[in-house]
Amino acid sequence: MLILISNDDGVHAPGLAALASAATALGDVYVVAPATEQSARSHGLTMHDPLRVRPLGDQRYSVTGTPADSVYLALNHLLPRAPDLVLSGINRGSNLGSDVHYSGTVAAAREAALNNIPALAVSLSPRSRDESRYHYDVAAEVAVEVARNLAADPPPHGIFLNLNVPDLPREQILGIRPAPLCERMYAPLVQEGRDPRNRPYYWIGGPARGFGGGDHTDGALVERGFATLSPMRLDPTAYEEMARLWQWFPNG
Repeated sequence: MLILISNDDGVHAPGLAALASAATALGDVYVVAPATEQSARSHGLTMHDPLRVRPLGDQRYSVTGTPADSVYLALNHLLPRAPDLVLSGINRGSNLGSDVHYSGTVAAAREAALNNIPALAVSLSPRSRDESRYHYDVAAEVAVEVARNLAADPPPHGIFLNLNVPDLPREQILGIRPAPLCERMYAPLVQEGRDPRNRPYYWIGGPARGFGGGDHTDGALVERGFATLSPMRLDPTAYEEMARLWQWFPNG
């Protein structure tokens, strides 16, 4: 089995190294990932600047672009054939609820799914600021367990998976729980500053305020100690609203 691994934390991130190492138990691993951190770049593609690819040896490449760029280049140019599986991560931080709309980690998996390749995004939900103590090895072990099932029983076209693992020793993780996405809430924040030439600049993005949606959703379950697995669709159409729009435009 040929496996492609990408991420949004950059090709040298420890989470990617842990996932790539664990994935060798599944097959032949290629790594194609951004040269630098691309967190919260969502599904952006670089259309107006050249991309540069740097071979790093041993089936590893860095790309001067986004996670979606990396997967696109891998599928259409760098790999010897289409991979059987794409794994993205392990992200430094969770991707729960509305995070999936911004996440480059999720976008790399989505890009694979757009090409009809089974795909899994993997994120670690930290409980401290000391990354040297993060349990990336545990998250990689859980990801490989999920990936084995994904390869053996892939979902239909248009579906990919989002895995969040709490930052805990393996024996403290309560299980892998299928779960819908929560409502992830953040405080709105725009912080203005002045550069040395007295021109304004801004930082955006406030701290997390918690989760909504119920105890059965991914955010609440990860906080309790479960790893959560959420199926996601490529098609975002709200079909239940089509009847309302036909009422607006009955002769359309």
